[in-house]
Amino acid sequence: MKLIVGLGNPGKEYENTRHNIGFMVLDYMKKNEKWKEKFDAFYIKDDDVIYLKPLTYMNVSGFAVEKAANFFKIKPEDILVIQDDLDLPFNNYKLKRNSSAGGHNGIRSIIACLGTNSFLRLKIGIAHDRSIDTKDYVLSKFAKQNLEELESKFSLYEEIINYFIKNDAEKTISKYNAMR
Repeated sequence: MKLIVGLGNPGKEYENTRHNIGFMVLDYMKKNEKWKEKFDAFYIKDDDVIYLKPLTYMNVSGFAVEKAANFFKIKPEDILVIQDDLDLPFNNYKLKRNSSAGGHNGIRSIIACLGTNSFLRLKIGIAHDRSIDTKDYVLSKFAKQNLEELESKFSLYEEIINYFIKNDAEKTISKYNAMR
C-alpha cells in the first residue's frame, strides 16, 4: 500500500496559490473522481494506493498524514509527499528523502508526526521572490502564464508518482532526478 500526499491549504481562497501545488497535482491526476472525507483530509482509495489532501492547513499537515498512514498501516518509506519548494527554480522538481524540512512547515509537521524523515518528497519549484514576505509569497496566486507553464508539467509529475507506486523510492529518485 502506498500513500500519495498532496500538500496545500483547503478553501477557495487558496486555489492556485504556490503553497497548493500538491493539491493541484492530485486534482489533475484524479480530476474525474470523487474525494471522500476522513482523517482530517480528502482522500481517494485506488486498489493499493491512497491519495490524500490534508484539510488541517499546511502547518499541521502531519496530523492527517499520520492518521491515514496508521489506519492503512503504511510505512513511511511507502509515502510520497508533493510539496512546493522556494529554493528550486520555478517548475523544476527534485525527488528527495531522508532530509530536513528545509523551512517548510508542512514537511516539518509530517516529520514530527511520523517520527521520521524517510518518506519520499516530490519538491516542485516555486522560486522565491525575496522582495515579498515569504508567507505572502507562498499564499499568492500564480500568474496565468506561470499557471499554464506549471500545468504543462503535471503529466510528468503524474508519471513520477505512478512510477513510485510500482517501485521504491530509491529507484524513483534514481530514474527521475537524472532526467531533471
